[in-house]
Amino acid sequence: MKNRICDIFGIEKPIIQAGMIWCSGWELASAVSNAGGLGLIGSGSMYPDVLRTHIQKCKAATGKPFGVNVPLLYPDIEKHMQVIIEEGVKIVFTSAGNPKTWTAHLKQHGITVVHVVSAVKFALKCQEAGVDAIVAEGFEAGGHNGREETTTLVLIPQVRKAVTLPLIAAGGIASGSQMAAVFALGAEAVQVGSRFVATHESSAHPNFKEAVINTREGDTQLTLKQLTPVRLIKNDFFKRVDEAEKRGAGLEELSQLLGRARAKKGMFEGDLVEGELEIGQVSAAIGSIKPAADVVQEIYLEFLETLSALQKSLQT
Repeated sequence: MKNRICDIFGIEKPIIQAGMIWCSGWELASAVSNAGGLGLIGSGSMYPDVLRTHIQKCKAATGKPFGVNVPLLYPDIEKHMQVIIEEGVKIVFTSAGNPKTWTAHLKQHGITVVHVVSAVKFALKCQEAGVDAIVAEGFEAGGHNGREETTTLVLIPQVRKAVTLPLIAAGGIASGSQMAAVFALGAEAVQVGSRFVATHESSAHPNFKEAVINTREGDTQLTLKQLTPVRLIKNDFFKRVDEAEKRGAGLEELSQLLGRARAKKGMFEGDLVEGELEIGQVSAAIGSIKPAADVVQEIYLEFLETLSALQKSLQT
C-alpha cells in the first residue's frame, strides 16, 4: 500500500506499534518492522544507557525503519534525545508535552517527528511546531490520555478537518475493520498499542499479558486525571485511587498513593494487585497472545477485506 504515511516512514503497511512503557522493547519493535509496519521502542521506562542498548539491538534485528517514542514528561529527556541522535534513529514520536520543545532540534538532525495529541487544539499546535505527522488518540486508549475524554470516532474527523498533516489514528484499534473505520474518517495509518502488549515479543510480564486477554467490557477506566490521565485495569490499586478521588483527594495525596515505579510493578514485574496496569478499552476484544508478525498481518488483511466488502456492498 502507498500513502503519505507509508512514504514518510518507508514502510509497507500503515500500521504503527505504539511505544508503550514497559512493553515496547527492541524485540517487539523489530518484529513489527520486519512484518512491514513501524515498530517503536518505548523509551519512557528506560534509562539513557538502556535506551542505547535497545536501539543498537533493534538495528541488529531489522534492516527496516523503526523509531523511538519519547514521553516528554519523563526525566532525562535531554539524555534520551542525545542517545537518539548519536545512534542515528530516523523517526521519533513525542507525546505528553509541548511539540515545540524538541521538534526543530530533531528535524535539524534529519529526524522525522510525529507528536501524539488528544484534542484539536493540540493538533493545531503540532502543525505550528512543524511536525511531520500527528497521532490523534481517542480516550479509549490505554496509558497517558486526554482529559477531555473525546472518543476516537469523534476526534479523528475533527483533527482531519483542522490540519493538513498526515494523520495517524489511535485508541480502540486492534482489528482490520477498526482500521478501515478510521480510514473512512480521514486517517492514513493506525497506531496500535493494546493488541501488541499481548504478543510474544512484548516485554510485558506474562501475568500482565494474561490479565489483558482476560479483560472484559467495563474492566478498564480512565483515572488519575488530576495528575496524568491513564486508563487502568480495575485492581486493588485502582480501587484505592478511585476511592481517594471520589472523596476529593488532592494532588499530594494522589501522588503519594501512586508512588514510584507503580507501572513497573504491574506491567513489568507482574503484580496484578498493587501494580498500575495500563491498557486500552479494546483489551476486551483481545483473546490470545500471538507473535507480533501475525498481529500485523491479520490486521492488514482484515483491513483490505473490509474495504473490498464495503465496495461490493455499495455495488449491489
